Amino acid sequence: MRYYIIAGERSGDLHGGNLVKSIKQRDLNAEFRGFGGEYMEAAGVQLAVHYKEMAIMGLFELLTNMNKIAKFIKRCKVDIDQYNPDVIILIDYGGFNLQIAKHGKRTGKLVYFYIPPKYWAWYSKRAKWLKPHVDRLFVILPFEKDFFKRYDWEAHYVGNPVLDAVKAHRSNDDFLAKHNFTDPGKLIALLPGSRKQELQTIIPLMAQVVKYFPQYHFGLAAVNNLDRSMYEAVSQYSNVTFVLEDTYNLLEHAKAAIVTSGTATLETALFKVPQIVVYKANKISYWLAKKLISVQFISLVNLIAGKEVVKEMIQHEANVESVSLELEKMMTNAAYRERMVDEYEEIIRILDTGSASENAATLMLDFLKQDLKK
Repeated sequence: MRYYIIAGERSGDLHGGNLVKSIKQRDLNAEFRGFGGEYMEAAGVQLAVHYKEMAIMGLFELLTNMNKIAKFIKRCKVDIDQYNPDVIILIDYGGFNLQIAKHGKRTGKLVYFYIPPKYWAWYSKRAKWLKPHVDRLFVILPFEKDFFKRYDWEAHYVGNPVLDAVKAHRSNDDFLAKHNFTDPGKLIALLPGSRKQELQTIIPLMAQVVKYFPQYHFGLAAVNNLDRSMYEAVSQYSNVTFVLEDTYNLLEHAKAAIVTSGTATLETALFKVPQIVVYKANKISYWLAKKLISVQFISLVNLIAGKEVVKEMIQHEANVESVSLELEKMMTNAAYRERMVDEYEEIIRILDTGSASENAATLMLDFLKQDLKK
């Protein structure tokens, strides 16, 4: 069968790559094309566009880049029509993929959504907009099944692919020596995110914190789709080491972490690293988000637990004084660290239902046998 798969950011690319591998194990004649990144390409997807050309974060940034996004949507529609797949598989990237889902249904294609947008977070009625254009829905957070049920929509919980990725991680015995981390007990991970807009607001804060703690060694998790100059404000310090595309080995050895809100908060929890979650946006994006967001927490850790497990410091609360106080507490208070890790264990228990990509691939192929006959 021919599959067209779309992921618009790094985490979606990772999960898309794993899904493609799992589908190929079950469909030996599978062919793939789509929008994605290195992980999907390595798994065998012929890329039409790399996601880094499209990556935009924040409501204000989204609104000011509508023309750019519209051009990519048009390009994607044309490419799908030319490729003529049996099914379109969408991964997150809500606004973009909603338009592709509509196009897919208009042109008679099957549309499957793996990891739908976080409609439960803000303006949840948007789920109604998506439902008519999607044939099958596969979710990765336990509470999403009940959320979509409110809209008379059957969602299939397949497990969480982030847990799969962490389980599949293989340690690099040379990691500490390679980066000259001589005292892991003093190693703190900095995870600023993978989008330009994130780094512009978070890197200056991280630089202030690093300056405040010369006694600790900081590992800065960097990604190769962003220019190294984006990290310069913090990487210039002698107690900061640049760690490129090796976040999991960094988390494996870190004693604590400062993490930008997103998938990385869950990854950090799965490595059982105490963390502070920080988020800063430009004033317009933050104002819009405050008006629209309907959930109590912003981190996946707290959302899955249904309570505060890790501290979230948002906008003006994300300042050097507050972050430094919490970081010092995590580094020196053993009981505080243990309580956080105990809560992580419960989150792992909730999420662990086997391989998400394998579960999703099995379900998708079973459904395709039914749906292609209709």
